[in-house]
Amino acid sequence: MGESTFSASLRHSAEIFPAIAGLLNRFNHTPADIAQIHISIGPGSFTGLRIAVAAAKSMHLAGSAQIVTVDSLDTIAANLTDAATDRVIQDRHADRGLPNRAATILDAKRGQFFVAVYERTDTADPAQSEIEHPGYEIPAGRNSLWKKVLPDCLMNARAILEQFASESNPLALLGDGLLHHRESFAAQGVRVLDEAWWSPHAVQVYRLGYQKARAGRFADPLTLAPFYLRGPQVTLRKSSAPRADAP
Repeated sequence: MGESTFSASLRHSAEIFPAIAGLLNRFNHTPADIAQIHISIGPGSFTGLRIAVAAAKSMHLAGSAQIVTVDSLDTIAANLTDAATDRVIQDRHADRGLPNRAATILDAKRGQFFVAVYERTDTADPAQSEIEHPGYEIPAGRNSLWKKVLPDCLMNARAILEQFASESNPLALLGDGLLHHRESFAAQGVRVLDEAWWSPHAVQVYRLGYQKARAGRFADPLTLAPFYLRGPQVTLRKSSAPRADAP
């Protein structure tokens, strides 16, 4: 029915509830009408994930809204459907079409990236993935799906290129991790997709989450926690106070 985008980056805490209120008002609804909230659970920004989880829990406590979680990297991969493909391929690679392998990346700092790799597969393919099924399928368009072949992990750019870049089977790249590191992925066998498809969108969170909701796969609000993939780096500030035994 509608989607709202924050005015700028790092505006989650200031704008998330005004955005929800604005959408409700646009369609003549009230907070009491919210039956479910779907969120991307990670990996990603520590602060952004905490805000999403806190908002979901507060909406459950206030109105008993059920919570659905989806993987953040899967949400980006979901951008590559038929409609996206028609626009993404308006470049010098148009004659070759969208690659059958794609990787979504987010900047994890310290020279690393949160990454997941997907391959296009026929929906009728009976082969079972060794990766635990997330409770939803990621449509790839033209009666195919994106099958995750590398689960969410931390890798540097060199490792990603060495393992997955191939001229015979090109790797399509997308994700906000490319914003400041695009040059790190300049290599044969890599195709960086249009920036319009790098960011996750609420509509994709819903598209994946709706599948879980229909199957009754809701998160436990008491145990719900962000999927950080890696713990935060904490540096203790050195005290300037003199030690008790100092002269």
